[in-house]
Amino acid sequence: RESAAQAHYVRDLANNVSNGDERRYADKRASFSKTLPHDDLGEVHRADFARFVAIVERGDADAFETMPRDALAVERLNDPQAMYAYDFVGSDSAAIPMVPPPAFASAQTATEMAELYWHALTRDVPFASYSTNATVAAAAADLNAFSPALGRTGANAITPATLFRCAFAGARKGPFVSQFLWLDVPYGAMTVVQRYPAPAPGQNFVTGAAEWLACQRGAAATKKVGYGPARRLASNADLAAYVHKDFSFQAFMHAALIAVGYGPEALSRTNPYRDSKTQFGDITFGNKMFLTTIAQAALIGQKTSYYHKWLIHRRGRPEATGGRLHYQLSGRKDYGLHADLVRCDGVARNTSLHGTALLPIAYPEGSPTHPAYPAAHACTAGACATVLKAFFNEAFAMPNAVVADATGETLLPWTGEAMTLGGEFEKLAANIAFARHAAGVHYRSDSVAGLLAGEAQGIALLSDYSRAFNERYDGFELTTFAGKRVRIRNGTVTA
Repeated sequence: RESAAQAHYVRDLANNVSNGDERRYADKRASFSKTLPHDDLGEVHRADFARFVAIVERGDADAFETMPRDALAVERLNDPQAMYAYDFVGSDSAAIPMVPPPAFASAQTATEMAELYWHALTRDVPFASYSTNATVAAAAADLNAFSPALGRTGANAITPATLFRCAFAGARKGPFVSQFLWLDVPYGAMTVVQRYPAPAPGQNFVTGAAEWLACQRGAAATKKVGYGPARRLASNADLAAYVHKDFSFQAFMHAALIAVGYGPEALSRTNPYRDSKTQFGDITFGNKMFLTTIAQAALIGQKTSYYHKWLIHRRGRPEATGGRLHYQLSGRKDYGLHADLVRCDGVARNTSLHGTALLPIAYPEGSPTHPAYPAAHACTAGACATVLKAFFNEAFAMPNAVVADATGETLLPWTGEAMTLGGEFEKLAANIAFARHAAGVHYRSDSVAGLLAGEAQGIALLSDYSRAFNERYDGFELTTFAGKRVRIRNGTVTA
């Protein structure tokens, strides 16, 4: 297996290419460099960056302990050696294809950065108030003026109802938040009521030049998030706080436990025990298999993310791009950022509020200490949601659908269109992925690419397991994020 992993790594390395930004800019303006030595403009020292890249690409375990670090660095790099890990199921990380991210100076990056500035301005707005909130309306109007599509379907303009939503079909139906983040979770002998500490409104971090520079250098954060009483997830600030402290498959484990509670009708139509009169699934096609496979899907999804993050793309985080924009607008240095971003209304409003054009982040420490593309939360979400779709009946209508009120204090009955398991698994994946750019730590393209890569790993995992059972069953069936129905049987995936 080790030899096969090495062969796949060598074979696929040439097929995995970056967008060229790292080679394009001598000052490494578009590349990840957090915790490395930086100058007063927040630019990485070039010799140290070259050494960092050499260590990453050589893969010698001992050399990672000699990584260059800024004199102020307290934070450590997040598990770069995970890029070389492999598994005995699923695809090797290098074998999962991924298109390069948008270039630093592109119109697409400008649009995605604009979305992040609007996220900062609207984080505290309850989803229940989107239809009447003036800032939300301004965000939709401003983003519609950008030429690249951003969450639009065809020629349809962004509206308050579709703002910040993922384009996947399930993510666009019903309330913004998935039912699986609101409903009570059957948890063994107890029930978990999903109320989470709510971040106090008006909190934005890394908005000052000194704070921003210290953040790039990996210095210890000097501030903390302030929290109020626990409540239901009711805003993007709440979602950003959730994905700040969650463990990788938490939301998807909860989803499985909720779905199992609906009984046999909620199981996939191909589950061999769904209509059995003498047996029920447990270790196979039951709870133990569902929960274990979800955790395994999360792990291989994250390994795929880290391979592409560290070894191929090394894309800088949005907070670093915010610094480039700040210094470009203040006349210190022209970083060549697209004119659409320079004249963005969301940027102007943030600058008026904070006195800088730096991107406000929801977390005191700023972004994590690993590159942006693809998002690890998104890879996890894509893999876990794919497995859940295969295990359960996607068409099953949830009988107890709810929606949170604007305060987050009360869950109200949902009276709109039916919420199905498949749609809500998809929405859950989008919520978990997109909450990270609601926090300001990822671009939209990081999340979309991660969801698709995770889906590919989830299908590969199911393909391997589809050959591992004694039961007579008709394989796994699921609907992809693109709306394509696939069957996975005896190691083969067919439409």
